[in-house]
Amino acid sequence: MNKTIDIISLGCSKNLVDSEVLMGLMEANGYQCTHDSEDPQGDIVVVNTCGFINDAKEESINTILEFAQAKTEGRIEKLFVMGCLSERYLADLEKEIPEVDGWYGKFNYKKLLQDLAQNFTSGPGPSDKFLEGKRHITTPRHYAYVKISEGCDRHCAYCAIPLITGRHQSRPMQEILDEVRQLVKDGTKEFNVIAQELTYYGVDIDGKQHIAELIEQMADIPGVEWIRLHYAYPTHFPWDLLRVMREKPNVCKYLDIALQHISDNMLQRMQRHVTKAETYDLIERMRREVPGIHIRTTLMVGFPGETEDDFEELKTFVKWARFERMGAFAYSEEEGTYSEKHYEDDVPEDVKQHRLDKLMRIQQNISAELEAGKVGQVLKVIIDRQEGDYYIGRTEFCSPEVDPEVLIPVSERKLTIGNFYQVEITDSEEFDLYGTTIN
Repeated sequence: MNKTIDIISLGCSKNLVDSEVLMGLMEANGYQCTHDSEDPQGDIVVVNTCGFINDAKEESINTILEFAQAKTEGRIEKLFVMGCLSERYLADLEKEIPEVDGWYGKFNYKKLLQDLAQNFTSGPGPSDKFLEGKRHITTPRHYAYVKISEGCDRHCAYCAIPLITGRHQSRPMQEILDEVRQLVKDGTKEFNVIAQELTYYGVDIDGKQHIAELIEQMADIPGVEWIRLHYAYPTHFPWDLLRVMREKPNVCKYLDIALQHISDNMLQRMQRHVTKAETYDLIERMRREVPGIHIRTTLMVGFPGETEDDFEELKTFVKWARFERMGAFAYSEEEGTYSEKHYEDDVPEDVKQHRLDKLMRIQQNISAELEAGKVGQVLKVIIDRQEGDYYIGRTEFCSPEVDPEVLIPVSERKLTIGNFYQVEITDSEEFDLYGTTIN
C-alpha cells in the first residue's frame, strides 16, 4: 500500500472536486496521493479528463498519450483514466490507447480503487469494504469548491454535457451542509458553489427549486465568510435567491450566469427557452434587487444561422448590460448534439473569429472603465498567495483563477495568506486592481 498515486485534473472545477473526492478515498484506504505533479515517476497516474469541447478533448487525449509514453519508457508503473472523456468515448479510447491499464467514467471511481487493490497492490481484496475518507482539498486551504448537483436537464442545442453527465441529480441538502461544516473545521472560509445548473437545485427531488433555501442555510453556518454562486440559468430564475444575496452579508454579490446570446433568432435556435425581452428584464431586476451585483456571463458567436443583424443585437446588448465579467467563445460543432444533427455549421471560421474579437474589444473597454471606478473604494480582500513583489488577493466580486485580482506591495507590510484585509484601491488596469491595506 505504499504506492504513490498522482491525480492529474483537467477541465473545470467540477472535475477538480471529483479528483479531490477520489484522493480522499484513496488516502483513507492507505495510498499516498499527489495532485498535478510536475514529473510523476515510478508509481501510478490517474488522469481525470474533460470531454466538453474540442480543445478540452484534445488536451485530455494529449495528456493521456504523454503518460502512456512515460509508462512505455518505465517512468511510471500504471496508468488509469477517468472522467468526462472516457465516459463519452470509452469503447474508442480502449481500442486506440491500449497502454492504459483501466478506463473509468465520471461516476464509478470506487471501482478504480477496487481494481487497484485487487490487481496491483497487496491491499484489500474486491470483497472488502473501503473507507469513504475525507475529501482532499487541493486548492489553498482558505477556499474550496462545493458541488451541489451533477448533470443537466436543459438540453441546449450546442451542449454535450447532458450526453456525458446525464440528467440533473441534486445532492441531499444535509449532505452539502455537513460538508461545508467539515470544511470550515479544516480552515475553509470561502465557498464557491458549483453545478452544471445550480438554479435547478432540488427540482429533481420534489419539483421545487431549493437553491435559495440551501444558500441561506449555508450562510448561517458559523465560519462561512464568503459564498459565491456559479452557473445559473436564465429560464425560470428563482427570484428568492436575490433576496438571500441581498440580505446575507456573506453571500457575495456575484452571480455567474451563462446567457449565450440575445437575439430571439439565436436563442430559439439554441433552444434556450428564454427571449430577448426576458433577458433584458432579468438583468434589470438583478441590478435593482441586488445593488452592486457583479454579473459574470459567457456569450457565443458564430452559432449556425447567426446573421450580421443577430451579431449587432449581441453587441448592443453587451454595451447596454456592461457586464463586470464576461467571456466569449466561437461555436464549435460537438458530436451528438442537436445542432450537430440538425444545423449546418454555416458561419465561416474567419467570420467567427472576427466577431469574437470585436465582442471582446467592447468588453475590454467596459471592464477597464468598471475597474477604474473602484479606485478610491475600500474593499474586503482575501489574500491568495505571494508572487514576487506583490501579495495577490481577491474581492467578493472575483472568483479564483478566472477573475481580476488585487495586487498589494509586499514592501508595505507582512500579510497572512488566507486572511481578510480592508484594502483601499489605489490604481487599476484593464482587469486587475492595485491597493494598500488600511487595517
